[in-house]
Amino acid sequence: VFAPTNDAFAKIPKADLDKVLADKATLTKILTYHVVGQRLTPEQLENGSFETLQKGVITTRGSGQEYTVNDSSKVVCGNVKTANAHVYIVDTVLMPE
Repeated sequence: VFAPTNDAFAKIPKADLDKVLADKATLTKILTYHVVGQRLTPEQLENGSFETLQKGVITTRGSGQEYTVNDSSKVVCGNVKTANAHVYIVDTVLMPE
């Protein structure tokens, strides 16, 4: 799971965010684009390409403590293990094509 920070949502102009929040289908596409159907280790993020639940593809690059998703969003905190996922906190909302 790639979970955007509150600041990531704040980067989206209010009118655009309100429009997305009012459109359940678009909101679902965006949210499911942030979820990969497997647990990802930091090593897999070094140079990866993964299908999302939305059926799009995200790419990851980096190493050590520095990773990016789709060349636009930085991982600010990563590999947080939960009962059913590894969560990576990102600084930008990922938008499907």
